[in-house]
Amino acid sequence: MKIIIINGPNLNLLGKRENDIYGDETFQDFFERLQEKFPQVSLSHFQSNVEGELINAIQEVGFSYDGIILNAAAYTHTSVGIGDAVKAITTPVVEVHISNTFAREEYRHTSYIAPNTKGIILGFGLQSYELAVQSFLAKN
Repeated sequence: MKIIIINGPNLNLLGKRENDIYGDETFQDFFERLQEKFPQVSLSHFQSNVEGELINAIQEVGFSYDGIILNAAAYTHTSVGIGDAVKAITTPVVEVHISNTFAREEYRHTSYIAPNTKGIILGFGLQSYELAVQSFLAKN
């Protein structure tokens, strides 16, 4: 099984920014643990602060991978383009957020991506990514 995690803006700062919301672990450290936990899955990841690069990444793998775990971060609430990219591909997408976006500012309650995804996992910290991997492994 081939799954990619695509992370949006500012997620390259995990472990450094707003630790009260996002924790103090870097994404790379977490990703290495995730790979160890799921050796049967070919896991990769991509991060960009640029909306168009995220769209390009989605399109690049969107017809050949078994799953995409997408944390578009702030673009979740603003990018019709990313939502359209997810709608255009055949690879299933799970939208992930580290924080509970519904417990935050009201504008974070809207997702332009969610209507086109297999599901959404949010509010479980970095474990949200692990739950997303498990959702692809589940027989449903």
